[in-house]
Amino acid sequence: MFHNAESLTACLAALVLVLSCEAKGPPRVSRPVEERVTARLGRTVRLPCPVEGDPPPLVLWVKDGRNVHQGWSRHRLARQGLRIKEVETGDAGAYACRAANGFGSITINYTLVVVNDSAAGQNRPPSAPTEPSTERVGQDPTGQPWVKPRFTQATKMRRRVLEQPVGSSVRLTCLASGSPAPAVTWWKDEQRLAPPRGGARRQWTLTLRNLQPQDSARYTCLVANSAGHINATYKVDVIVLRNSFRTLTLGTHPVNTTVEFGGTASFQCKVHSDVKPVIQWLKRVEAGAEGRSNATLEVGGQHFAVLPTGEVWSRPDGSYLNKLAIAKARDEDGGMYICLGANTMGYSFRSAYLTVLPVSEPCFLSLRSTATPSPPW
Repeated sequence: MFHNAESLTACLAALVLVLSCEAKGPPRVSRPVEERVTARLGRTVRLPCPVEGDPPPLVLWVKDGRNVHQGWSRHRLARQGLRIKEVETGDAGAYACRAANGFGSITINYTLVVVNDSAAGQNRPPSAPTEPSTERVGQDPTGQPWVKPRFTQATKMRRRVLEQPVGSSVRLTCLASGSPAPAVTWWKDEQRLAPPRGGARRQWTLTLRNLQPQDSARYTCLVANSAGHINATYKVDVIVLRNSFRTLTLGTHPVNTTVEFGGTASFQCKVHSDVKPVIQWLKRVEAGAEGRSNATLEVGGQHFAVLPTGEVWSRPDGSYLNKLAIAKARDEDGGMYICLGANTMGYSFRSAYLTVLPVSEPCFLSLRSTATPSPPW
């Protein structure tokens, strides 16, 4: 048990060092991927999401703007990516792997194409030549093949969501190659920007200096030639930093909760932060029960179970919300739960207790028959 509030604070301060204070930054792509993936009808396809970060990012998959969840029976969500079994024609579309932690986020985009080999074999003449590569779609008058534009410095484009303080600068890069030589235009939301100064080489880089709140926008580079076009979008958020001691605070939640045995209890954690925070749920593990959890940290002689944490939702008032649900509550689920919020400026936490009521014994009312006097007639 903690002897006082200071000891709890000291333990959690050390725990923050383990979880987030030594964070290297936002999520990043660990290896390049092919944005266009072809799957055969009825087969299995895997879309990798090779992202890493410290703290480890939360990963969300989206198809055509809809979140992919466990209810999609043929889709399997895993840390390494998304696996789709028995591919159907309706599985074709635009997929995105979105990874985020308290320091930023990144998105890996895929276009999934579903082909039917049997139908293709029936419709294609036996002597039909091999289809041309998707990269080469024609020729210019000199006989040189046309090549669709492609980004040549993808590693410099991994961070697509940027949070910058007022007065800072940021450089957005979209260097690409192709044949004929592609041209690039830059857009701020729906408005085309004037070409950057400094020659053709500078066209591939957009530099924003002395950022102000009105510079927050989506910046898109459109690269095109006769063979096709590609684009990349950066989201720039200009942050007005307030007093550094108030960059992260927790509201009145979580609060102490009572649940009946077998019921469902829930805690919520509301964090006010200048930038998107990392929210982590912990449960204090009592002595002798350390082996019941696969992810347990020992800090200052105390053990904490690191609980699975879902997506952190932003709210219109500038706060961030996360919820923890305990389904089919058992006796061992009772105890202290801690919501820990951290960002680049510091951390804050709030604890609450869960009480699990024992199963109540059924109450039977015993009725005894009593003699009723006979009527006098």
